[in-house]
Order: sequence, then C-alpha cells, then structure tokens
Amino acid sequence: MATILVDLLSLTGSKGGMEVYTRELYQQFAVQAPQHEFVGFASTEAAAMDLTWFPGRIVDSGISGENRLQWARGELLAVNPAARRAGADLIHSPATLGPHRRDIPTVVTMHDMLYWSHPEFMSTPLYTAPVKLMERIVSRRADRVVTISEASAEAIGRYLSVPRSRISVIHLAGRAIAGVDRDRHRPDQPLLLGTGNRRPHKNWETLVRALALIDPPQRPRLALTGSGPDDPMIALVAELELQPWVELHGWIEESELADLYSRATLLATPSFCEGFSLTPVEGMLSGIPVLISDIAVHREVAGDAAVYVDPSDPAAMAATIARVVSDPALLAEHARKGLDQASRYSWEDTARRTLAVFDEVLTASGR
Repeated sequence: MATILVDLLSLTGSKGGMEVYTRELYQQFAVQAPQHEFVGFASTEAAAMDLTWFPGRIVDSGISGENRLQWARGELLAVNPAARRAGADLIHSPATLGPHRRDIPTVVTMHDMLYWSHPEFMSTPLYTAPVKLMERIVSRRADRVVTISEASAEAIGRYLSVPRSRISVIHLAGRAIAGVDRDRHRPDQPLLLGTGNRRPHKNWETLVRALALIDPPQRPRLALTGSGPDDPMIALVAELELQPWVELHGWIEESELADLYSRATLLATPSFCEGFSLTPVEGMLSGIPVLISDIAVHREVAGDAAVYVDPSDPAAMAATIARVVSDPALLAEHARKGLDQASRYSWEDTARRTLAVFDEVLTASGR
C-alpha cells in the first residue's frame, strides 16, 4: 500500500477538462486501487464542493485556487510540505503544475503546452511568462510527466526539453451524456452545437462567421453553451444579424445538455489548438457526428471518424457545414465511425495505465 497526496489546488469548479480528468480518474482509482490511501490537498473552493467522488480524505489547504498569486505560491511551496505531513509516498499533481521541490517521488499530468505553442490565444497574457516558468520548473522536478496525447508529448519535449523516457502518454476518455435520445434529431431542422468556454483558442468567432456565410434557406441553427452574461459572442451575433439562428447558453445542467445532444445534427469543435479535446469524444459516444478543426491532436483523437475543417477559413467552414448537414447518408456514416472510434477510449484504461506509472515510479524509488 502507498499513501498518495493528490494536489487539488487547481480544483475550483471552473477549470473544465482538467477537472473532468481528475474526477473521472479518481473515481476509477476507488475501484482499481483500494490498497492505496489517497489524501486530497484541496483549494478552499474545492474543500467546499461535493468531493464524494474522491477515494480518500480531504485536507483544506486554506489556499484559494481562484486567487492566482495564492495558487501559484501554493503549488510551488505548499504541496511538498503537505505531502510530508501526510506521510505520503508519492505526489500526483493532475492539473499541469506542482511543487518546486519534492522530497518524495512526484508524477505530474501536463495537459498541454498552449502557453508555449500558442501564447497569442491565451486570455491572461500577463500570466504567460510565470506559467511557462512554473511549467519548466515542475517538469524538471517530476519523476514522470504524464500527458494526454502524442501531440502534447512532442510539445513537452520540444519546449521543456523533457526526455521522452520520462513522458508517458495516456489518452483521456469521454462519457456518453445521460438521457440523450438521438431519435429526437430532426433532419429538417439542422442544429449545430458547440460546447465549452469562450477562451480565444476555442475559436467560436470563426464558427459564427462561417454560419453567417451560409444562405439563410440552408443555414442551420447554432447553439453555443459555456459562457456567462458577458459572452463575447453576443456582440458578434448582433453585428452579423444572426439572432434568429443563434442560441447562446451559459453553463447548463446535464438535462439541458442531453436535450441539445439529442437534437444536434453536428457537434462542432473548431479550436485552433488543444491538448486532447474531450468534447468530440463525448459527442461520438453519444452518436453525434463531429465537425472539428484539422489540427494534429484532432487527427490523433478522432482518426477518420470526424469531418475536418480549416479553423482559420470561415468560407471553407461554411461550405463544409452546408454540405454535411444536408447529406443524411454522410451524417449516418460519421455517426457510425464516431461510435467505433470513441469506444477505443475508456476511463478504466486511463486509470489502469496511470496506476502503472505510479507503481513504476514508486518501485524505482525503492518505496
């Protein structure tokens, strides 16, 4: 048995894919690794959340994961002492950053290198240099770096000079959204669906501009979820006079998401860059054809199951959308291919392979 301190300082309820990863992984650990003791070193926000999915005790760090200065200091300086106090044999930092020093073996999951590869798309440019410095420090201190795609592994090697022998690629998985009924999809009422935050690299602007280029008789409706009242798409939709065709939603309940998944003709992910991209996998698992940007990580994740578009070309994107939503045979083919492709990924496998990394690091350290 090993005691594993889990760095949950980034967990605040607002971090998207990294929080999905942490939750799904540790729910699996509860089943696959009952011999281990897990101690969650949590942000103040996480400590106040429902963490019944975590398979161990939670320690409230007193550190805010939303206060960037507190959070950065906590990652660098507080995690290692917390591990010592817990008598831990291993530290796992599942959200890219971790301790500056460590007295015990450390595994860090680094999801992407977007601050390095695409700094122009980062919504908090003042933090670009500090985050890059922290990523460099953490990657050099970690015994093993886990990452979520071959594309991210290549970037970690290129930007952080981490030897490939210290990087383990373990793909994420998805989940079929509960309550989806694809029989509710109406081919005569095409609906394009996009889900996710409005960070610049998600590229919703190009999707909206593409929609405006489709002739109104052929134009599908568009539903975008995942923003607040200050949604930057509001002004763009008004500028393009697309209000009759576009629904802008905030963060929605699972039942609302199931309704949209049931009615969607295509699930769109037009990102300029990603570390893995969970949304297309979840769309494919739910039987929805997916339209995604033609970038290396999407080719790795979706294979030939997706419809690919140039994320920087709204005219070409518009032509592809109009063609695909009007072709039932093509939609059915991509839905079938998507189910097959998505079945290759499972959280059970993600957890099993991650536990194997923990065991390798513990064995190498003599613990």
